[in-house]
Amino acid sequence: MGTMLKLDKVTKIYPGTDFRAVDELSFELEEGEICILVGPSGCGKTTAMKMINRLHSITSGKIYIDGQDVSSMDTIQLRRRIGYVIQNVGLFPNMTIAENISVIPNLLKWDKRKINERVHSLLEIVNLSAEEYKDRYPRELSGGQQQRIGVARGMAGDPPIMLMDEPFGAIDPTNRDHLQNEFLKIQEKVKKTIVFVTHDIDEAIKMGDKICLLRDGKLIQFASPEEMLTYPKNDFVRDFVGGDRTIKRLNLFSISKVKRDDPPLIKASAGLEEARGTLSEYGTDYLVVVDENGRLAGLAANEDLQGKGETVADVVQRTNAYLDGTASLKEALSEIFTHDTGFLIVVDGDNKVSGWLDTNDIKKALKD
Repeated sequence: MGTMLKLDKVTKIYPGTDFRAVDELSFELEEGEICILVGPSGCGKTTAMKMINRLHSITSGKIYIDGQDVSSMDTIQLRRRIGYVIQNVGLFPNMTIAENISVIPNLLKWDKRKINERVHSLLEIVNLSAEEYKDRYPRELSGGQQQRIGVARGMAGDPPIMLMDEPFGAIDPTNRDHLQNEFLKIQEKVKKTIVFVTHDIDEAIKMGDKICLLRDGKLIQFASPEEMLTYPKNDFVRDFVGGDRTIKRLNLFSISKVKRDDPPLIKASAGLEEARGTLSEYGTDYLVVVDENGRLAGLAANEDLQGKGETVADVVQRTNAYLDGTASLKEALSEIFTHDTGFLIVVDGDNKVSGWLDTNDIKKALKD
């Protein structure tokens, strides 16, 4: 791990004016980090991002990618090394999904076999079946699916750096949250260095390893989300992140990092007498019922276990009181209040039960 991206007193002054769209901006990003550029409209965040791949020229200062000054690099070669994802996706409507993803690999003159393998692997990464989607056209996909293809295309040439300009800005809130979660799962696999522009501080807190908060082209604070929420540099930062900083901090923790690993489990095949003993042993109001493979089958309350039947499978109730371990504590808190169990079941990607947590676990995470 080393410094992948460095901005050193980067300034942008438009010709014929004294206006500094970006004013001596400096920061460094380690390989694999996500940096969110955020701030009020007109603060210079998009201009700063576009100077990295020289869509905007630099008036003064230096930008380095893996130690190399971008001003010394051929512009076309530079842009082929940088993935670019924009808000409205920009897929070519007359090209299939596979052809859209293959644009940069074709320019890099990869052989057909390598390109085909890359298309298949990227579609798998963004959770779209290659066989089902590679020959479709963008108009046949939902907005969220198109956005995922946009991300796949941005990664196609295996660039060390990706630039993302409000990539989820045009998506409705429900799908936007889903896409954010999906993207973070993708990032866990690919570990790209990413500069991500947004106007949404909640998105910045959720998505970023570092946040670069700008105002009038100047850097106000460059910090981790945790540091910015806990130690805002001044009143502007404090006002921008909002008064609900404690609630926002819940977005910084995934459930998997806070959960307890000893949920009150019982197999669906267990007898009711065994289940009653297990319930008494745990001292809870419910048992979490799993199948023989450890996958969530539902819940069994005390009154269920007093009813007729031979096994827990005869009395189990289906439940929605569960979340994947990658979800945030903010999502967990919402789910806990939605259901009357008093706790939340934690599952993995295969729906296997991996733990549980309640409001006390969330309080403890905030105190620590």
